[in-house]
Amino acid sequence: MALDSASSDAKTGPSDAQVGGIAADRLRSLIERIERLEEERKALGNDIKDIYAEAKSAGFDVKVMRQLIRIRRQEPAEVEEQETLLDVYRRALGM
Repeated sequence: MALDSASSDAKTGPSDAQVGGIAADRLRSLIERIERLEEERKALGNDIKDIYAEAKSAGFDVKVMRQLIRIRRQEPAEVEEQETLLDVYRRALGM
C-alpha cells in the first residue's frame, strides 16, 4: 500500500514540489505569464493592423507612415546623421 501512495504522489506531487531541481509552480507561473503576454501582443498587433487599414482607407500612404514611426523611435542626432548621409549619397549619384 505504501507503494501505491508513493506512486500517486509522484504523479501529482505537492503544488510547490521540486521536479528535477526545478520549482514546478514557479515554472508554470512564468510560462502562463508569457502565454498571456503573447496573447496580448497578438491582440495589439491586430489592433495596429486595423489602424493601418483605417489610415490606408483614409488615403494615407502606410509605407511612409511606417517610416515616420521608425524615425520617431530614433534619437534626433541619429536621424540627422542619416539624413545628412542620405543627402551626400544622393548628390554623389546625381539625384
